[in-house]
Amino acid sequence: MKDMKDKIVWVTGASSGIGAEIAKQAAHAGATLILSARKEAQLQVVRVSLPNSERHLVLPLDLSDSDHFDSLVEHVMVKYGRIDVLVNNGGLSQRSEVHETPIDVDRKIMEVNYFGNIALAKAVLPVFREQQSGQFVVISSIAGKFGFFLRSAYSASKHALHGFYESLMLEEEKNNIKVLIACPGKINTPISVNALNAVGESHGVMDHNQATGMSVEKCVEKLFRAIKKGKKEVLIGNKEIKAVTLKRFLPRLFWRVIRKQSAT
Repeated sequence: MKDMKDKIVWVTGASSGIGAEIAKQAAHAGATLILSARKEAQLQVVRVSLPNSERHLVLPLDLSDSDHFDSLVEHVMVKYGRIDVLVNNGGLSQRSEVHETPIDVDRKIMEVNYFGNIALAKAVLPVFREQQSGQFVVISSIAGKFGFFLRSAYSASKHALHGFYESLMLEEEKNNIKVLIACPGKINTPISVNALNAVGESHGVMDHNQATGMSVEKCVEKLFRAIKKGKKEVLIGNKEIKAVTLKRFLPRLFWRVIRKQSAT
């Protein structure tokens, strides 16, 4: 965590869950935070809870509306003069089967999780290139490694992030720009409560998988450990992350096991 001291760290989805915990742990390590999400009031609650709260900036942002991202980056640069880390964490999950989900819901999830995510990365990238330094920390999901029940659009959006950021990683290595893709499994956050159902409304239920998942504190500790080690990808969770290895080396067994898992 010493690596975060005096860094300017921008976190999307910072109003709750993994994003809020990233802000907390980074601030305690001495970082200055830019806190972004749609709900300004909740961001202010997070800000005032952080050490040196006056140093941190609340910058409301809607990932589905990327037209103003360049101006937000300019605002950050005027205030701080640099950006060291962009944690692209904000996003939407899903709880609906393919046959019942209208394409508009797929488009909404892809707009937030993929297009909004990469639009902000593209807005920040010129800053990193000018600095000849910077890191993108991308919060994907174990669903970015394989599909799962009730998550077709969500899983697709996370798979897409891997293709984009692995390409970016290779292209920008020469400019000392780093990328870490984090794939959390079952983590105890409100992600299932806010997930979209078949009609595009909040699922409104805390799934058993989330309620019994790894604590958000431990998840973020593992994330920061991966940052310190310079990893390019990290799987975070309990036994569910073993499914990634199973799919790679024993695919027939993987499909037998995964179909028996609870969707919620």
